Amino acid sequence: MFKKFSPAADISGQVSVKSSVQRNIRSTILAQWLVSPETFEQIWPKKESLTLVKCREHISIYTLHGEPLFFQHFDGPFFPTLRLLHKYPTVLPMVRVDRGAIRFLLAGAHMMCPGLTSAGGYLPPPDAALSANAPVAIHAEGKEHAAAIGITKLGSEEMRKVNKDVGVETVTYLGDDLWKLETL
Repeated sequence: MFKKFSPAADISGQVSVKSSVQRNIRSTILAQWLVSPETFEQIWPKKESLTLVKCREHISIYTLHGEPLFFQHFDGPFFPTLRLLHKYPTVLPMVRVDRGAIRFLLAGAHMMCPGLTSAGGYLPPPDAALSANAPVAIHAEGKEHAAAIGITKLGSEEMRKVNKDVGVETVTYLGDDLWKLETL
């Protein structure tokens, strides 16, 4: 999504978000992410106003004082930026890929089920199973911080059973053009 993203060419405008829309965004994020209202208050204080940065391909980036906090594609789920995820690592459920998939992950490839189900990979246990189309933090085997953010294409139990094809579609990753942006 942000493989060839250039602020000069891909941003079409910036507008301040109305307070009624901000309340809706806040409640949606609190329902989607694994974050308490107190922690979310640290990320985005209620008194602070968001700015919506409209980009190509119907991507919306929401910033606070110029710092990108989260983004959305069409009317899909809200994804935190990787910088925000590194500050608050528990806001999204985690999956892990094995060492063999790391170079592909850092090139922006989607993660295949065998990389998630092998010995170095990790999927949540059945009692905390992920559903399809759930935002997840993608960690690499042996690394502390998330290397990418993605959206599941299959539920975690289905990934274990099928064990082929794309399991998690990569949305943003370390080194892409969104990662390089510190302010907008």
